[in-house]
Amino acid sequence: MNDYQSRTRQLVGDEAADRLARTRVIVFGVGGVGSWCVEGLVRSGIRHVTIVDPDCVCQSNVNRQLMATAKTVGRVKVDALRDHLLDISPEAEITVRHEAFCAETAASYCFDNYDFVIDAIDSLQDKMLLIRTACASKARLLSSMGAARKLDPARVSVAEFWKVKGCPLARSLRQGFKRSGLMPQKKFKCVYSDELLANAGTSREPRANGSVVHITAMFGFTLAGLVVKEVVKQEY
Repeated sequence: MNDYQSRTRQLVGDEAADRLARTRVIVFGVGGVGSWCVEGLVRSGIRHVTIVDPDCVCQSNVNRQLMATAKTVGRVKVDALRDHLLDISPEAEITVRHEAFCAETAASYCFDNYDFVIDAIDSLQDKMLLIRTACASKARLLSSMGAARKLDPARVSVAEFWKVKGCPLARSLRQGFKRSGLMPQKKFKCVYSDELLANAGTSREPRANGSVVHITAMFGFTLAGLVVKEVVKQEY
């Protein structure tokens, strides 16, 4: 390990730091939440990370997404993020997949190869598929609920999926699972907030909701923190 992990080792010990280095994580969606989650994972010493996202950086991403800058607008998100992560940890193994996780691509993923699956995608149907697929595997799933239309960092919380309250996305997911009759096979933790503000401005983006970096980053860092805690405490 490079010396940049010295403070992590000082806190958690060599054995736990070595477990972090061996941990394998796949992150779906590297936008306002997922990009900060990956940042937290790599800075904490996790060296094996796969990042999945179909999009390119656009101007409206710059206010909240880690790799989005004036210089990276137009670049493939996973490529821009990989370059940033390798600047932090040149020895890291960062695998990129520039595609959406959906019915057409799901069979190409083997979640049993990972210790953790991080869900930070927005599409309701794809999110439901990801949750069901991850919960049918050996991997541990952690999921982000909606991070838009929020300003209060004190209301960001963690709960088991079926106990999340006040989040429209969680409610829609639960309704979708019940209607389909295809339920997740195991419990999983979510990061969420019960705050829901009205959009005060306008946007040219269809179905766009306002969002800010201190909330999306908190969601992402909380997801990363849950991974680190579970690896350090050997809770998985």
